[in-house]
Amino acid sequence: MVLVGLARSSSELEEAEASLEELALLADTAGAEAVERVLQVRDTPEPATYLGSGKAREVIHLAKALHASAVIFDDELAPAQGRNLEDLAGVNPLAPDQLKIIDRTGLILDVFSQHAHSAEGKLQVELAQLTYDLPRLRGWGEVLSRMGGGIGTRRGPGETKLEVDRRRIRRRLQKLRRDLEDLERTRETKRGRRVRSGVPQISLVGYTNSGKSTLLNALTGAGVLVEDRLFSTLDPTARRLSLPDGRDVVLTDTVGFVKKLPHTLVEAFRSTLEETAGSDLLLHVVDAAQPDPVAHLEAVERVLAEIGAQDLPSMVVLNKRDLLPAGGAVALAARFPGSVFISALTGEGLDDLLSVVADRIRAAHLVAEFFVPFERGDIRSQLHDEAEVLDESFEPGGARLQVRTSTAVLARLGEYLVDAPLEGAGAGEDG
Repeated sequence: MVLVGLARSSSELEEAEASLEELALLADTAGAEAVERVLQVRDTPEPATYLGSGKAREVIHLAKALHASAVIFDDELAPAQGRNLEDLAGVNPLAPDQLKIIDRTGLILDVFSQHAHSAEGKLQVELAQLTYDLPRLRGWGEVLSRMGGGIGTRRGPGETKLEVDRRRIRRRLQKLRRDLEDLERTRETKRGRRVRSGVPQISLVGYTNSGKSTLLNALTGAGVLVEDRLFSTLDPTARRLSLPDGRDVVLTDTVGFVKKLPHTLVEAFRSTLEETAGSDLLLHVVDAAQPDPVAHLEAVERVLAEIGAQDLPSMVVLNKRDLLPAGGAVALAARFPGSVFISALTGEGLDDLLSVVADRIRAAHLVAEFFVPFERGDIRSQLHDEAEVLDESFEPGGARLQVRTSTAVLARLGEYLVDAPLEGAGAGEDG
């Protein structure tokens, strides 16, 4: 594989090189090896070929000289850019051993397809893949553009093979969305049961390969697969965890994020990711040993904002302390005030982490009083589904409910609050 990236200016060279390094890791996870890297300084991508036709020809010639199987671009290529680059490379998918043109999104989708194991995960990856593929379909000579006709090949009057492919993909997309909606309703039912049980929900979020699965295993003995590769975890795993104060919580490992995470994937995995938005606490696991933890943290926060989880209670967990150089912890502590240092691999700092989590859960699980007008039965139903109703009475004009709930519910339904919630009230009674 030949990897190709752009730096918008000479001052962004270091950031662009780091992005290419991550692209190389993605390629390795997909089972490929990078043999050469090309980095061009350019203000904006060239609309037709990303690099400019001269540079694009140079890269393609280099790839062929190195007998590379593909050229991978470190951004999502527009459909027209991909087609133009394939034309420059003389790509014909019907001929074997052709040089492939791949972009970052296509590579990430390939990695996801390898690591999705649950039925829902496979459906989500297929939805993202087909959404990505649909605008990129093209006819290849007479084979894919011939008109329908004859026994077994009729496709309707004047309908090309390309049009048939597009219609089939659209039908498949509709079915995938229906199937995922059915699974989402099942998940909402289960989530409602968990909420009514009063057991707090904690989600592990973070950049891919930050150590979330290792931490889940260390805290709960979950036995989740751990690999030193990107996106080794796609399917969420939830386990019960006992905190030092005796309260039980549910700890969930989630899919990791990367910079330039394809929008098609965020949309396809939205229902799964939105499980995070219902958490009482987010543990944002950061690889403290990698060169730019701030950039990784910001990449995750952008995705959290996209799914409406940016205002949830959260704390930064700086992992891989055992790999930090002398004095490294002091510098990071200043950059991430209130964070906890741990090593999920060695167990260092896990007791401190659990103690802090117990304190945060006590503060996050609140008792509040709501008054809901009779005409807003939907809000009353939400409180019954998403909170623990401690008491309910009916008065002229509406229902008064005392509930134990999370700050996420309070933020969403705050207009129906009667009084300010009592912090930690009843938190240790029956978790």
